[in-house]
Amino acid sequence: MTADNTLVEVKDLKVYFPIFGGIFSKKIAAVKAVDGISFDLNREETVGLVGESGCGKTTVGRAMINILRHIAPDVEIYGNIKYHFKGKSESPVDFAQRAPKQIRQYRSKVQMIFQDPYASLNPRMTVAQIIGEPLSLHTKMTDSEMKDRVGWLLNTVGLQPEQAYRYPHEFSGGQRQRVGIARALATNPDLIICDEPVSALDVSIQAQVINLMMDLQDEFNVSYLFIAHDLSVVEHIADKIAVMYLGNIVEFGGSEDIFYRPIHPYSKALLSAVPLPNPKRERAGRVVLKGDVPTPINKPSGCGFRTRCPLAQPSCAENIPLLEEQEPNHFVACPVVSR
Repeated sequence: MTADNTLVEVKDLKVYFPIFGGIFSKKIAAVKAVDGISFDLNREETVGLVGESGCGKTTVGRAMINILRHIAPDVEIYGNIKYHFKGKSESPVDFAQRAPKQIRQYRSKVQMIFQDPYASLNPRMTVAQIIGEPLSLHTKMTDSEMKDRVGWLLNTVGLQPEQAYRYPHEFSGGQRQRVGIARALATNPDLIICDEPVSALDVSIQAQVINLMMDLQDEFNVSYLFIAHDLSVVEHIADKIAVMYLGNIVEFGGSEDIFYRPIHPYSKALLSAVPLPNPKRERAGRVVLKGDVPTPINKPSGCGFRTRCPLAQPSCAENIPLLEEQEPNHFVACPVVSR
């Protein structure tokens, strides 16, 4: 893949949330939510980010859009998140190393769809105000132009332009998420970070929203970072998949490689837990992990998965394994399986 096709490069990203205690409120520990991950995302591509709850998926998305410092001012962010925006700057823009005010001019190019459509829309604002807000902040459109743009966006996501003057409580969950998608698309972004956008919706509505997002990707030439724990959804939409465990990426590759030829023992266990459509059908090779996920405050030395891994060796406690190419464009962080 050529360098011109790369939209964002994440290099050795670490996100630590400090814990303070004692009389003088000194730092006594840190939650290592993301502990050194690297991956690239290309233009018009969808990368799925999967893993158990608490593995750091949402933190990665929030770091990539640079809103963590608004949520937790004491957060510690290391590494690089370099965006290659066309028409904005010849040199890449590092979101990890710049203050939020310094990247305001680039905010329109990276948007987010949130998990809960009931909480992510301001109940005091009409749909027209919700979708029009990014337009008023990042464009010089007149009121009539914004009105036309809002109506066109609503029509694009399957709603009626006449619904622009309704409030969020007048919509169903699926319709609210369509409003969230329209808001994210308003400024023609290069990347949309989707934080479990269908997990709060009924299964029948999930399929509609996913199909809508795939159609919109072709129309708007946008890239997605799709965060989810439902692997069947990710398989349908993602071009590449990154499997996370306890703040690290343990496997990264094409969607078919990850789903049908997983290599890392955690990926195999995760995929074997996906429910079968036919409950009477026997599953071959079911992998059941023992023990609980360790705390990110006190992670095991070396490989974070070694305490539950059926292939663990004494050497696994020495160093954090690096992602290495086991097959063409298929990377695995496990020295045991590569032997």
